[in-house]
Amino acid sequence: MQIDDAAVLWSAGTADRADRPLLVLLHGYGSHEGDLFSLAPYLPLAPVIASVRAPLTSGAGAAWYELIDSDDGFTARPDDVRESTDAVLAWLDALDPRPASVGLLGFSQGGSIALELLRARPDTFDFAAVLAGFVAATDGPNDDELARMRPPVFWGRGTDDPVIPRSSVDRTQSWLPGHSTLTERIYEGLGHALSQAELDDTVRFLRDRYA
Repeated sequence: MQIDDAAVLWSAGTADRADRPLLVLLHGYGSHEGDLFSLAPYLPLAPVIASVRAPLTSGAGAAWYELIDSDDGFTARPDDVRESTDAVLAWLDALDPRPASVGLLGFSQGGSIALELLRARPDTFDFAAVLAGFVAATDGPNDDELARMRPPVFWGRGTDDPVIPRSSVDRTQSWLPGHSTLTERIYEGLGHALSQAELDDTVRFLRDRYA
């Protein structure tokens, strides 16, 4: 499993990426790299933005891993989650020039992968913004280190999200405070989507990271 480098959408050319922070965008299940990249005009100018296509085909779009709906909410085969996470890490490791720092912004399943990247390498990522996302029901080998470092995490979600099971929300709500410096926002009446209020809060969180 690997990231298609030719499918990555960049906000800057290679010559303009040196010594700049990188913000990696991770789309949701069944979507594509152009989805979150449409937010680029609203995001801070300091980082270079790279929107990555997930490595698995899912209908007309792509997915980070296959979802299994269970009594515990959305679960996944641990090997699938690890392989997808490793694919993003391998892509990052091969970047030239190297970014000055790396932040993450993910929606839905992309938010799940953002958290899994934090769990895999707590010292690689400065923060994560997770929109309508969740933590996977898998063991993180470096969760103790992540709990010690407690990187900033923004978690936004709607009260009327029909996609993410309540058990997945409960699991995430229980896990995040002990493994991050959490900014949590809940939006009344919002479904599985991004509202203007959530976008405003996300941009504010990102600007604080680059201040």
